[in-house]
Amino acid sequence: MGCSTLYHLAEMGATDAILLERNKLTSGTTWHSAAQVRALRHSQNLTRMIQYSVDLYARLEQETGQSVGWIQKGSLSLATKPDRLTHIKRQEALAHAYGIDAKSISVAEAKERWPLMNADDVLGAVWSPDDGRVSPSDVCAALIKGARQRGAQLFEDTGMTGFLTRDGKITGVETTAGTISCDAVALCTGLWSREVGAMAGAEVPALACEHFYLLTKPIEGIVGNTPTLSDHDNRLYIRDDSGGLLVGCFEPMGKPIAPEILDESFEFGLLPEDWDHFEPMMMNALHRLPALENAEVKMLLNGPESFTPDGTFMLGETSETRGLFLGCGMNSVGIASGGGAGMNLAHLIMHGHTPYDLSEADAKRFAPIYNSLDHLMARAPEILGTHYDIAYPGKQLSTARNLRPLPLHATYVEAGAHFGQFYGWERPLYFGKTKEPTLTFDRPDWFENVKQEVSAAHTRAAIFDVSPFGKIEVKGPDAEEFLMKTCAGYLARSLGSVIYTAVLNDRGAFESDITAQRIANDHYRLFVGTNAIKRDLAWFTRASDGFDVSLEDSTEKYATLSLMGPDAARIVADCGAPELNDLGYYKVGPAYIADKHVRAARMSYVGEYGWEITCLSENAKPIYDALVEAGATPAGLYAQTSMRIEKGFCAMGHELDGDTSPIEAGLMFAVRKSGGFVGHDALMARKASGAFCKTVSITIMDENAVPLGHEPIYLNGEIIGQTSSCGFGYRVGKPIALGHVNTPLASGTQVQIDIARTLYDAEITLGPLFDPNGMRVKG
Repeated sequence: MGCSTLYHLAEMGATDAILLERNKLTSGTTWHSAAQVRALRHSQNLTRMIQYSVDLYARLEQETGQSVGWIQKGSLSLATKPDRLTHIKRQEALAHAYGIDAKSISVAEAKERWPLMNADDVLGAVWSPDDGRVSPSDVCAALIKGARQRGAQLFEDTGMTGFLTRDGKITGVETTAGTISCDAVALCTGLWSREVGAMAGAEVPALACEHFYLLTKPIEGIVGNTPTLSDHDNRLYIRDDSGGLLVGCFEPMGKPIAPEILDESFEFGLLPEDWDHFEPMMMNALHRLPALENAEVKMLLNGPESFTPDGTFMLGETSETRGLFLGCGMNSVGIASGGGAGMNLAHLIMHGHTPYDLSEADAKRFAPIYNSLDHLMARAPEILGTHYDIAYPGKQLSTARNLRPLPLHATYVEAGAHFGQFYGWERPLYFGKTKEPTLTFDRPDWFENVKQEVSAAHTRAAIFDVSPFGKIEVKGPDAEEFLMKTCAGYLARSLGSVIYTAVLNDRGAFESDITAQRIANDHYRLFVGTNAIKRDLAWFTRASDGFDVSLEDSTEKYATLSLMGPDAARIVADCGAPELNDLGYYKVGPAYIADKHVRAARMSYVGEYGWEITCLSENAKPIYDALVEAGATPAGLYAQTSMRIEKGFCAMGHELDGDTSPIEAGLMFAVRKSGGFVGHDALMARKASGAFCKTVSITIMDENAVPLGHEPIYLNGEIIGQTSSCGFGYRVGKPIALGHVNTPLASGTQVQIDIARTLYDAEITLGPLFDPNGMRVKG
C-alpha cells in the first residue's frame, strides 16, 4: 500500500512525496503474502479497483523493466454443498455484471484442470480464467522504481516517532532522522496501524491475526504453474509453489495477536508453527489432495495479517485529524487490492476525493467502541474465518456483541427480538423468535414473523425503533445560512418544518441524505444514517469554517420511535397527544406521551400514516409501554426494509452513493432550484449532459424467488443494470427490488433477474410498487 500510494502520488505530480520505512521494504506482511489476485468482489467499485491492480502490474513491468512475477493461470472455485453451489453461481452472475470472465464447469472438467484433487464430493465448480498471482516483493520493487523515476523518494531504516499537528491538522512528522514538514500523511503501516494512528489521536481499528499456509517440497504431478484451487467449504486455497504445493487456510476462528508481540524489531519475522491449530485444516487438505499424504513438508508458515471489524480495508481521511489518511487493514487481500487502493488513496490526497465511490471502505465508518482492544481481540479472529463463509442473507457476526444496547433492549429481548449489529447498536431485525434462524438462500424461517409485522403496520399500527439513526444538533446564529450552503434542499423553512434533503459532494453526487427538523431559528436537528454519523459529522464540521455554528452528536441522548399505521392517530390521542393529529405532513411539534416530552415528526419511511417520535433516551420505556398498551405492535428492520422498497424509498449504500446524483436517483425534489449549495454547478452539468433517472422498482413474478441484491438485470439477453435493495413485498405478494439501469425504461417493461444463474421474469415500475393511499401501483 505504501509503495503503491507513493507511486501514484508521484504519477499525479506530487514529486516531493516520500515514503518512510521503519525497517526494510516488505518486511512486515508483504514478503510472506501468498499474493493471489482475484478480481471479483461483492461490489462493482471494489472489483473495479482490483481490475486496476491487474492492469497496473502488467504496465509496471513494461514501464520499469522490473518483473512483477505475474502468473495468470486462473482460479477454480469448488462447491461440495448445495448452498456453496448457489453461492458460487451467485458469484458467477455477479462476475458477468462486472465484465469478468467466469463460467460454471462440470466436475469432470474441474478434475481435468486439477488432476491431483479428489473430486468425489464435488457438486460443481466455477472457472475464472483471468485470475492469477504476483511476486509481492517484485511488485514493490517495480512501484518504487517507477516512483523514483518521477522524483519521489524512499527512506528505509527511518522510523516515524511522532506527528506534528496544529488545530487538529497534520503539519509534519518526527522521525529517527529528523523532522519533516508536510500537510498530508498516508498511514500504510499494516500490522502497526492502530498504534501509529493513536499517536495522532486517530482511531484505526485493526488487529493482527495469525495466518497459516503449508509449503511442501516438490511432489509428483505438479508440473509448471497451476490454477488456484479454492475449496472454501474446506476453508482452503491451494496452488503450486516451486514444484510443490502451497496450502493455505482461513479457519473458522483465527488466533489474535496482542499488539505488544509485534514490536519494532519484528522484521521479516514469522510466528511459531502451530500444528495443533492447523490440524483440522490439514485433514481437509489430505481429503482434497491425497498426494499430500506422502509429501515432504518444508514448513508451516505462520505470518501475521491485519484485520478490521468488518473485513474491509480502511481508506480515507480520519475524522479526528485532518491530513491523516488511512490505507491499511487489508484483511489478507493487500496484494490484490494494493495497486488500485494506492491509486485511490493518492487521488484522494491530491484531489479531495477518490475517482469512484469507496464509501464501504471509508476510514470513518466504525463506531469508536470498535477501536477497543478487547473488541478487536474478540472480533478479528472471527473476521479471518468469514473469508470463506457462504454469503447467506441475514448472517450476523457472533463475537463482540451487545456493545451498544438500545434504551429498550431489555424490553425487546423479552419480546423475542432477533438482533442485528449496526455501528455497534443491537437493533431488532424481527420479533417472535423461538430459535436461532436457519441460514438459507431459500425463503427464510422468519418470513411469517415479518409478514405479521408488515400487516400490523398496514392494518393497525407498529413501532419501529430508529434510535440508531445519527443525530446532529446544529446551533448558532448562522445555522440557517450554513445549512443552506451545505444542503441541497430548502432549509430556510419556518419553525416546525421537517426537510428531507440531499447533501452533495462537489461532483454533484450524494455525500449523504438527511432529514432536518427546524426546532428554533438558530437550532436544527439533523437525522443521518446509522453508519454515517462519524463521517457526516466530520463533513459538516469541516464545512463549518467561517460560520458561527456549533455541531454536536446527540445520537445517544435521544431515542426515536416510529409509530406507523392507520391506528396511529387513535393511539397518540389515547396516549395524551391528540394535537399530533393536527400536524401537517413534514411538520414536527412538541407533545406529551405518558407524561413525557416528545417531538413528533409527521413523516414516514415505510409509507404508512404516522410519526417519528423523539424523546430523551431515559423516557423511551414509559412512552413505548404506553403506545403498546394502546395497541401498537413492535416491528423490526426487516419489515421496515420491505415496506421501504415497496414505497420506492432510496437508501445510502444501496441506491445512493458518492457516484450517484439526485438526477439518477429520481430525487430532484430534494434539491432546490435556486442553487447556492455545494455541488450545484456539477449537478447542473450532469443534467445538461443528458443524465436521467436510473432508479427503478422491480416486481419478480415467481413468488419463490429470493433476490438479495446486486443481481444482474437482463433485457433482451443483455445486462442493463443491477438490483440494489431487495426483499419480499408482503403488501404486493411478490419478491421485489429497487435497482439501477443504464438505459431509460418505461413502466411495464419485462426484464429478467439473474439469481444464481437462474433467470426470473420481472416487471419494471417507475415509482412505488405500493402506496397505502393508492394501494398497489401498476406499471
